[in-house]
Amino acid sequence: MKLFGGIEAGGTKFVCSVGSGPYDLSDEIRFPTTTPEETFGRAIAYFQDQNAKQKLTSIGVAAFGPLDLDIKSATFGYITSTPKPGWAFTNVLGILSDELNIPIGIDTDVNCAALGEYEWGAAQGLETFIYLTIGTGIGGGIVAEGNLLHGAMHPEMGHIRIPYNREKDAYKGYCPYHQDCFEGIASGSAINDRWKIPAENLPRNHPAWDLEVEYIALALANYILVVSPQIIILGGGVMSQRELFPKIRLRVLELLNGYISKLENKGTLENFIVPPELGNKSGVLGAIELARRISL
Repeated sequence: MKLFGGIEAGGTKFVCSVGSGPYDLSDEIRFPTTTPEETFGRAIAYFQDQNAKQKLTSIGVAAFGPLDLDIKSATFGYITSTPKPGWAFTNVLGILSDELNIPIGIDTDVNCAALGEYEWGAAQGLETFIYLTIGTGIGGGIVAEGNLLHGAMHPEMGHIRIPYNREKDAYKGYCPYHQDCFEGIASGSAINDRWKIPAENLPRNHPAWDLEVEYIALALANYILVVSPQIIILGGGVMSQRELFPKIRLRVLELLNGYISKLENKGTLENFIVPPELGNKSGVLGAIELARRISL
């Protein structure tokens, strides 16, 4: 049986794992994302040790971004203009390839999470769908006709502009580039900055949640009309508040106002906007699936 490596390279932590799928993750380590040198040093040492025990076929990397995924670009495989200190223009693919001498594939963390859900989770049997993570930041991955969507760059679904009523919400926004884009007003970082309380500590009746439902529903209505997904998967720490799901579904229905007739049935909507089935393993399992795909 072929054995693959997966790296979920997040802005807060790295998860490195070895296996072939959700029922065969034979080993895993987690450690904080510090400097590129220290963080990649730990990942490289881990996979060198694993490869010595049993040869790895390939490794997939699910990385935070923005990433340059244009294979013709001089900075292909780099994290580019990230605001994370010390990580701008880090050659992720080059560093790992030079040290490990194993075939390596790279994509965004959210694209890989979508890939994991496509192969083993909530999107099994579907061809076109969206995976959206709402946590420290907001990012989205799109699988279109069975393939991860790329173009001039990868989707940046957290940075769309949505209607924003400053009389209702005077918060200026958290995003250093756009202030009040979707990520700037609805991410976990924005919630923390606006209310000075982490999202996980807010009471369920706090007004933050009504705002959150509104902003997420507005974004989803736009995605639905543009991408025409068969399902939308909402992951990330903010969406661990499961009581948000029925409220978001209802508000999306109101915003679409009967235009998408297939979503008018309540049962259909409940199966259309859903949490990830793989939980917090969507990313690393998607990285393993990416590794499998580049080995074919």
